[in-house]
Amino acid sequence: MDYVIEMLDIRKEFPGIVANNNINLQVKKGEIHALLGENGAGKSTLMNVLFGIYQPERGQIRVQGQDVNITSPNIANDLGIGMVHQHFMLVDTFTVTENIVLGSEPKKGLKVDIAEAEKEVQRISDQYGLKVDPKALVRDISVGMQQRVEILKMLYRKADILILDEPTAVLTPQEIDELISIMKSLVEEGKSIILITHKLNEIMAVADRCTVIRRGEGIGTVNVNETSTNELASMMVGREVSFKTEKQPAAPKDVVLDIKNLVAKDNRDVDMVRGLDLQVKQGEIVGIAGVDGNGQSELVEAITGLRPSEDGEILLNNQSITNMKPRKIYEHGVAHIPQDRHKYGLVLDYSIGENMVLQTYYQPPFTTYGRLNFNEIYNYAERIIEEYDVRTPNSLTMARSLSGGNQQKAIIGREVDRSPDLLIAAQPTRGLDVGAIEFIHKKLIEERDKGRAVLLVSFELDEVMNLSDRIAVIYEGKIVANVEPDETDDQELGLLMAGSQRQKVGEPQ
Repeated sequence: MDYVIEMLDIRKEFPGIVANNNINLQVKKGEIHALLGENGAGKSTLMNVLFGIYQPERGQIRVQGQDVNITSPNIANDLGIGMVHQHFMLVDTFTVTENIVLGSEPKKGLKVDIAEAEKEVQRISDQYGLKVDPKALVRDISVGMQQRVEILKMLYRKADILILDEPTAVLTPQEIDELISIMKSLVEEGKSIILITHKLNEIMAVADRCTVIRRGEGIGTVNVNETSTNELASMMVGREVSFKTEKQPAAPKDVVLDIKNLVAKDNRDVDMVRGLDLQVKQGEIVGIAGVDGNGQSELVEAITGLRPSEDGEILLNNQSITNMKPRKIYEHGVAHIPQDRHKYGLVLDYSIGENMVLQTYYQPPFTTYGRLNFNEIYNYAERIIEEYDVRTPNSLTMARSLSGGNQQKAIIGREVDRSPDLLIAAQPTRGLDVGAIEFIHKKLIEERDKGRAVLLVSFELDEVMNLSDRIAVIYEGKIVANVEPDETDDQELGLLMAGSQRQKVGEPQ
């Protein structure tokens, strides 16, 4: 059997941790090969070894049957290997073309030939159906489009082996469908793709074979058409996983969050929340369902004080918190799991311990006599790390060095542990594996059962349907429908999210 990539007995260590222990990965030409594992299992580390970012302590790599020593990404590029990282490596103020050709610019004399570069980018974009505007500024395009730019960067450098690290973690359902089509067309053109993921339904939809890693150990490789999501899940986490969250019917009590006629603008000064009304009561989870870009982010930021409200009122337990500073809002009993963990959730160059007290460091016992009490801070952090299964050597580890999923678990642990009156969970399971998703869903339901009000904002319709006691559909900045999860389905929700009116019982179809 000829393989385009063979990684044999790869071992990679970091201080205090063995990230990869004698792992084998063999990728055939023209296949989509999924690399599946929990958060922190060692998937990205293994691919960073293949891409030359890390050097393994032991093992052998073959590309197209030849033994190679990949000591840098430049060597990987020369061997036809390209990688799209989970967090994109783009310059916001550059155009699409400038980002794609960066480091490999075509020259006209001593100057960069941007016109020629734009023509080549357009040609490749058309060839693979990527539909990218070469002249657009990266800061002005959607996340899904930025990902296409990253893929174009690899294709511009003539990569034949493409590594996609959690490519759907930040995409909407529509963008995921488009990416799956792009991956299939790339393989038809003769490319080989390694897909790092923990989304089982995507593996079943697009992958040919799947290699599973658990806690740094290779578990095995299976043909996708001969397996099931249940089998893959148990290979990944080492136990049976429940895909349906068990919960008792909600018993809502007093109104905790009461939003009246709220108006909020986006960064372009455009109204994104347009006269929105919403209530969340004690002991219920209200899920916001909507297509990305209909005001969800601006709504959450207005409630948490990260964005000013132009009009309307936000009441928490009958007290106005409209346009309060974020710290005051937190002190009133609001916790926030932000959708962008790097921008709003963590200070990446602080330790995990320091990150666990970002909102409370100035309060006892973390501060005594005007000085930080690091013993208390790190003891507290160690408890959250243990309770929420955050995979990290210890609480002194820099937040930057944790996997995305473990960063997310740390944030969720910090916010839930504060026992807030209102817990806002924006994309709480983005980037998490099925085992961690199951755990987080249970935690959110536990908070509900303790009488907390939970506002869930998620682009995962399954998550909204599974967790919510009531679903509020947002469209063009307004709540256009309130529906019970057991009285609707994906199809009706999809229509409501697209602006259709809900039909009354007895109305003609």
